[in-house]
Amino acid sequence: MNQKRVVITGIGAVSAFGLGVPVLIEAIGRGESGVRRMSGWDKIRGLESHLAAPVPEFDPRDHLPRSQRRTMGPLSLYAVIAAKEAAEMAKLAPEDLARGRAGVAIGSTTGSPAVYEDFYRGFLPDETIEEVRSGTFFKIMGHTTAANVSQALGIRGEQWSPSSACTTSSQAIGLAMMLIKSGRQDIVFCGGADEVHPTVTMVFDVIGAGAKREGKSPAPFDRDRDGVVCGGGSGILVVESLESAERRGAKVIAEISGFGHLTDIGHIANPDQEVMAAAMRMALDEAGTATGEIDFVSAHATGTGVGDIAESKAIGATLGDKVPVASHKGHMGHTLAAAGALETIICLEMMRLGRIFPTRNLDNPDPACGTINHASKKSGAALRTVLKNNFALGGVNTSLVLKSNING
Repeated sequence: MNQKRVVITGIGAVSAFGLGVPVLIEAIGRGESGVRRMSGWDKIRGLESHLAAPVPEFDPRDHLPRSQRRTMGPLSLYAVIAAKEAAEMAKLAPEDLARGRAGVAIGSTTGSPAVYEDFYRGFLPDETIEEVRSGTFFKIMGHTTAANVSQALGIRGEQWSPSSACTTSSQAIGLAMMLIKSGRQDIVFCGGADEVHPTVTMVFDVIGAGAKREGKSPAPFDRDRDGVVCGGGSGILVVESLESAERRGAKVIAEISGFGHLTDIGHIANPDQEVMAAAMRMALDEAGTATGEIDFVSAHATGTGVGDIAESKAIGATLGDKVPVASHKGHMGHTLAAAGALETIICLEMMRLGRIFPTRNLDNPDPACGTINHASKKSGAALRTVLKNNFALGGVNTSLVLKSNING
């Protein structure tokens, strides 16, 4: 079967730096960090990590009508705002979205944690639902992001909602790629969203992976790293068949040419470098890309010892020690379900600009991560082919190959 080629025609972002892709890229280009100490978190007994990278406050009324907002928690708001930006860049008309050939693959780790908290604070003391509003369920259901994006933008095609925490949006991009290659859809909005909340950070805190060092966290690959900092936001990509993009006269940003996706069954929490490497090779094989063609690796690297070391060894074993490698979580924290998409957007913008944004807070590279070429300084580079990694608790391993030259 002659499978369709899959290209990216629109991108949208909400991050710790605010709303929009330009705001995100300008901040990262300046080397800024959105991480801060969260007010009131020190009052939570047992919580030792008080750092996060939240989305700055904004007025949702400036972006969406009340009829749409009433079913959205913060993470769904982020997803819809990012999707609208992506749709505008892709120059999609309402009729393009309403004819059933455009779909959605967008997920979150859970429904809105903030809304969950409000619900249970009201329900548990007296076990009453008298004050629960009708829109509450739509904010906490597992597919809240996908459903709200579909409703807000009038997208009538297939609706999917992957949920695998740190690999949610990379799975969503891979799923969108498969939907388009198979001909089931012409266009897919894909990505993910999550929000900052103490109950999210405490997951990492309980397993001893929450960062505590203010000012220098997270610090991927660094000898003195002390763990994960959670961030909020959303990254959404519009992907479509090359045929669809050419028919519409849409500008192509890049091609998604390979997707690696494998499960490590050795341990539910500890990564396996062999499976990481196998996922990368799977992506390269599907893309028909030789290891020597990779110009940059966007690492998952969250700032934990076990994860950073395993990924470094996997990249080194697969690609050697010459290709530049960086993680961008030092700027915006680990945005969980949004991570794969937001970090893919950063890759796309680096490809466009011909520039590598280095790993922030990497002052003293860990010798155990010495099997790779750390990008520790901003530099110019012709990035034609990029490998994007994301890994998740539960043994999920993903890798994407992105190409800027669709004719190459």
